[in-house]
Amino acid sequence: MIFRLLRLILVAIVAVAAQPSLDALAQAIGQGSTQLVADQTNVIQDLTAKTDGLEKKLSAPDQDDAGLVDIRLQLEDISRAALNSALAFRPRLNDINARIKVLGPPPAQGQPPEPAIVANERAALTAEKAEINAVVASAQNLSIRISGLVDKIATMRSEIFRSVLTKRYQLTDALSPQALSDAHDQFTGLYKAVASWLTFALKFKFQAMLAATLMALALAAVLLIGGRRLFGRIFEADPSVEEPSYLSRLSVAFWSTLLPTVALGAFLASTVFFFNYYNVLRGDIGEFLNALLSVVAVVFCVNRLTNAALEPRLPNWRLIPVETGAARWLVRLATAMAVVLGFNYFLSVVNEKMGSPLSLTIARSFVATVIVGVILILMGALRPFRAKDGSWRPWPAWLRFLAIGLGLSTIAAALLGYIGLALFVSIQVVVTGTTLVTAYIGFLSARAIGEEGGFADTSVGRWLSANSSYEDTALDQLGLVVSTAINLMIVLVFLPLILLMWGFQPGDIEAWAYKLATGVTVGSVTISVLGILTGIVVFVIGYFLTRWFQGWLDGSVMARGKVDTGVRNSIRLAVGYAGVALAALIGISAAGIDLSNLALVAGALSLGIGFGLQNVVSNFVSGLILLAERPFKVGDWIVAGDISGTVKKISVRATEIETFQRQSVILPNSNLINNAVGNWTHRNKLGRVEIKVGVAYGSDIKRVHAFLLDIARKHPMVLKNPEPFVLFANFGPAALEFEIRVFVADVMNGSIVQNDIRFAILDIFEDEHIEIPSTPRAVVETKKHESWPIDDDKIEAEFAERERLEAEAAAERERLAKTKRKGRKPDPD
Repeated sequence: MIFRLLRLILVAIVAVAAQPSLDALAQAIGQGSTQLVADQTNVIQDLTAKTDGLEKKLSAPDQDDAGLVDIRLQLEDISRAALNSALAFRPRLNDINARIKVLGPPPAQGQPPEPAIVANERAALTAEKAEINAVVASAQNLSIRISGLVDKIATMRSEIFRSVLTKRYQLTDALSPQALSDAHDQFTGLYKAVASWLTFALKFKFQAMLAATLMALALAAVLLIGGRRLFGRIFEADPSVEEPSYLSRLSVAFWSTLLPTVALGAFLASTVFFFNYYNVLRGDIGEFLNALLSVVAVVFCVNRLTNAALEPRLPNWRLIPVETGAARWLVRLATAMAVVLGFNYFLSVVNEKMGSPLSLTIARSFVATVIVGVILILMGALRPFRAKDGSWRPWPAWLRFLAIGLGLSTIAAALLGYIGLALFVSIQVVVTGTTLVTAYIGFLSARAIGEEGGFADTSVGRWLSANSSYEDTALDQLGLVVSTAINLMIVLVFLPLILLMWGFQPGDIEAWAYKLATGVTVGSVTISVLGILTGIVVFVIGYFLTRWFQGWLDGSVMARGKVDTGVRNSIRLAVGYAGVALAALIGISAAGIDLSNLALVAGALSLGIGFGLQNVVSNFVSGLILLAERPFKVGDWIVAGDISGTVKKISVRATEIETFQRQSVILPNSNLINNAVGNWTHRNKLGRVEIKVGVAYGSDIKRVHAFLLDIARKHPMVLKNPEPFVLFANFGPAALEFEIRVFVADVMNGSIVQNDIRFAILDIFEDEHIEIPSTPRAVVETKKHESWPIDDDKIEAEFAERERLEAEAAAERERLAKTKRKGRKPDPD
């Protein structure tokens, strides 16, 4: 209570002292806010008036689909303007809220009142805020109203499209003789209009017509000739190639369709543009010419595509393996279908412009759809394949039944009076089918280019391989980039065309593109493709700037300052991680992602870290500790458990150690923090080396000690301070054991010192006849086995000789035995 009274007294004193300046400031701020409110109120009123006018247009009974799309685009512009008007008050509202927060809450009931100047300022700010909120609410209400009108337009367009497809016409009047008379009158009127315009143009606008035509031809020639020079062999089929690859056939089919069509389209569009620029065309003739040129472009594209895919003249370049005769018929039928529909479209423009009766429009559409249906049936009934036995085979069942079914459906819909449905199906079969086939060939070509070795087989790849230093790996990577670019180009070009063919207006595509670029709201999340691309570009720029700064700091600053290698590595890594993290944060902000929304994600990640990522986090934190404390650095010789080697790289997750066998060991950082690690070169490279040697009992150990100490002192790498030392270490079981201890400036040279000293010991002990005993080894007698006989004939002869001698010896023993029996005298009686 006391503190509150003191605060009120202090505020009152300051307010009284500064009352003139505060009043002036409040008056200035109030005048600025009043002007802003007045301006935005006028803006909202103007936008409301425009919305009222557009809403009245929606009630007109003659609104078509294109007009509704135009109204929707205008309404969306008004909605964005209203929201921008509301956003204009955001800075002032932030200032008002901040000032009210500084003033604090008003005193509760029963508390001492606040000073009058504070109360007046609070009341003024509250009133101003209420006035601003009223204008903001008006803008929001207008935006909500516009959203309702946009939904109403979508419903009206759906009803218009549904009524066109489901409306049934009577064919009796359309097929009567009166229709022929109306058609004759229409053609007569068209002829007179064109003839009169042509007479006027040739008489008064001939030079302008000639100049416009020549400029259009020049533009088309530039595109066509430039395309031929740029794409070379992939533009036209080469008759000399007997077995072209699948990629070559795809590329020729795609580019030989796309480039001439684009060139022709550029010629036709530029012709119309220059004719209008020189005021050659009048209103009705301009519409007729636009329709006629559109028909020419579509027919040309269909003819080029079918010729490119079927190649009636070059069977080896044919994408679809049909016979030559069938290929010619398919090209003719597809072109005829495009001509029929194109001619029907041109006549529809003529009929609309010249006010033809409805019966004539129905008759024209009926004839066109029936012809298209018959052509589809003929295509499905065609037998384009030849079997091995010479018989003709039809299309696959699903394709044959689909073509015949579409043809019969189109004819049936026309005969039943659903002319709009039949005409829509016919147009989609030709135009959408042509677009989809071209896009599909393009996708196949892009996929073939993106495969391993695919880009190197193209003419561009062969040229790069011959005229540059690109290797096969680089060409494959470039092929992936080209493949992605082709896919993206196909989507950007053909998707809008397909949408236009299915009844969407250019305004629809424009609105979708704007929403896709500025942001698509999914729930509470807004995804902006343009923002995401901006964030990616910002991150890439930040990444490369970080890498450049790392190289400059390491190579230009620290290298010239003779900074230790380990310190340079630690600083370089810290700068790299900080730069990448900063680039990521800036990229996320540039993408329009609110970092405060990542709090929930961070909480979920912390839970996952506690369970599944604890080892990763442990290694990460251990890496930061190693970089900060630097218990060892790059180039140090360390011993970690069974691993001994030189530190090659320290990252935040693991440390790379190269053993003396040149084996790279990736050791997690947590092992180096939690376990003992020996560092031979922590502060300096000074180290001690030991060499053990034993001499026989009975040797003069004083002389041995002197010899060993002299050897150690004479080695050039042994330091004088600390001086070498020879230790009489032990009375061993077989020898008197000595140990030479020397210090070297670089412990990495310890093996060299040990090797040299051992050689010197052997030399001097041999000269002085000092024996180095060794542990006696057990003598193992090995039994010699007879070698495997290598002369079979000799063995057989020796065996036969032994058999013969044994037989003779046996015969001799038997003879002697008989002789003894004969010479024996009888016993005496």
